[in-house]
Amino acid sequence: MNPCRSMFLVAGDGAILAADYCLPEGPGPFPCVLIRTPYDRRSHAAELRAWARRGFAAVAQDVRGRHGSGGRWHPYLNEAEDGATTVRVLRRQPWSDGTIVACGASYAAHCALATALQDDPAVRPDAVIAAVPALGLAETAREPSGAERLLARAGWWAAHGDRADSDPSALRRALAADPGLLDHLPLLDLPRRLGRPMPSWERLWAAERSGDPAGTPGTGPGAVGRAGSGAIPLLAIGGSHDPFVPDTVSLWRAWGRHGLGAARLLLGPWGHALTASPGPGAGEGHRLALGSLYARFAQAALNGTLTGRRGAVALEGTGQWVAAQEMERLPKPVRMDGEGTGLRVLRGTEFVADPERPVRSDRLDVPADGRPDRFVALSEPLPDPLDLAGDAEARILATADTPSADWAVRLVVLTSRDTAEPLATGVARTRAPAGAHVVISVPLGPMFRRLPAGVRLRLEIAGHHFPAHARNPHTGHDPLRATFLRASRRTVVPDASHLSLPALDRTVALRPVDPAEEITR
Repeated sequence: MNPCRSMFLVAGDGAILAADYCLPEGPGPFPCVLIRTPYDRRSHAAELRAWARRGFAAVAQDVRGRHGSGGRWHPYLNEAEDGATTVRVLRRQPWSDGTIVACGASYAAHCALATALQDDPAVRPDAVIAAVPALGLAETAREPSGAERLLARAGWWAAHGDRADSDPSALRRALAADPGLLDHLPLLDLPRRLGRPMPSWERLWAAERSGDPAGTPGTGPGAVGRAGSGAIPLLAIGGSHDPFVPDTVSLWRAWGRHGLGAARLLLGPWGHALTASPGPGAGEGHRLALGSLYARFAQAALNGTLTGRRGAVALEGTGQWVAAQEMERLPKPVRMDGEGTGLRVLRGTEFVADPERPVRSDRLDVPADGRPDRFVALSEPLPDPLDLAGDAEARILATADTPSADWAVRLVVLTSRDTAEPLATGVARTRAPAGAHVVISVPLGPMFRRLPAGVRLRLEIAGHHFPAHARNPHTGHDPLRATFLRASRRTVVPDASHLSLPALDRTVALRPVDPAEEITR
């Protein structure tokens, strides 16, 4: 195999973008795979060689301002323009046959999608592979309701924001030195407490989702909104334990709706690192060779044989893969008042959400005495296995004595071994007159899992989910700028609230599929 080489491209403003590339054996020309990353192009050397062994010229490029590339690093701002420049240059290379597949994971998936959603076909790749996609600035920062995803963003910005290199352990070290680091107010002051400037930290929180579920002011409709016009084949890869799984599924559902692009979904029982971070119910059949699948999809996409929307989803706890299009089933409502599977209220129809003592995202224990800090309901042991496949949602009728209130809903599986496993979490933010009864819809995201007979479901409704999400100060002020906190008294009306779970009809046999075949036909 030919050795990897380096190349340098000049962006439109003169910034020099560094890239490494690896070519297959033979005279060429070859189809090309492009990976644009902020995580150091050199870390992709083995991946480039693997693509080359499969007949693709493979390129990994440092985005501007990172590692070997010049210019200023502004997360999420320059990727469409720089991606277009790179596609134009690569198509002119003597070893290129002119076809390009944009590929990436997490932020690199954002780079791939920003390039794939160009209007001009001359600078648009011919297919896109987006794994655990971080769709954009506002999409990663906030829930659709506006609630701030604090811990994940603090960790990413401490590691990568406003610096040319990376320091993955930066937040962990800072928390070890100051365990209350994220308790300090205002949260916008975090860069000073970390001891280094991060001017983009404030810009992150200034970005807001627009009316489109993935829109960002100043950039037009977000990736999910623009995905409807996707005109090239897409492979979206996600994990049911990945925080970006709702965006991954939404991207697949929307892709090509108004255009010609085929859409494929591969969703396994994994976390953000995919097969390197399997969930507790991942089986032997879920250990896929993703590189091989990506190459098969890329070849099929460039051959023009893919049409429509298909995919494969792992049903965690079974070892099965089922067709993604078969997962679009209606949910089964489960009421909190004892009907359905029998959720029984334990305590907390009236509770106090105190941001000084918030319900924590990193603990699953529930206080059994003292003043309730959350609503808690518990099911009877499931008499039969329950297959969940699709979107879950909680709809709550409740009141708060503060005009701004967050409603964190957490669904937990309690096993017969007295262990607790998180199943789903969602956070919604309401703004309503104090004391007004409000119907709150809290999306809990997609879930694909078989719950065995005998387990119980515990439903919690709280006012905070900290530190995963910033604390609502209940003063009406921006949680990132707030310097004063107050408690909020809540009531929940169980008889008028319910939980919708996407329970599959067990009398209908699921058709198992081969994930490699499903994403390539």
